[in-house]
Amino acid sequence: MTPLTILAALSGALAVAAGAFGAHSATGVAAEWLRTGAHYQMIHAVAALVALRMGARLPAGLFVAGGAVFGLSLYLMALGLPRWLGAVTPIGGVLLILGWLALAFHALRGRAE
Repeated sequence: MTPLTILAALSGALAVAAGAFGAHSATGVAAEWLRTGAHYQMIHAVAALVALRMGARLPAGLFVAGGAVFGLSLYLMALGLPRWLGAVTPIGGVLLILGWLALAFHALRGRAE
């Protein structure tokens, strides 16, 4: 296992934990932040594992990093940290978009099936 595979797996685990906490212990906007962060982080943890299987390390890294920045900024706000962290969330979103673009480029170059 590569370190990136381990990080993707840990990212998935964190997404499950955040989603469960949001579903069972949070209310209002905090529950919504946890749900949104968990959703995006889980999708991109799986996408990272698929990208790694395809030999696409850059997209995988962008998916893991973007999912972490996106999700963690929302999780921290849900736990009561300052709302200015919401300004960090779009950085994670940009990393996720770049990951998808990098994966498309990887496929166009003929390295993916």
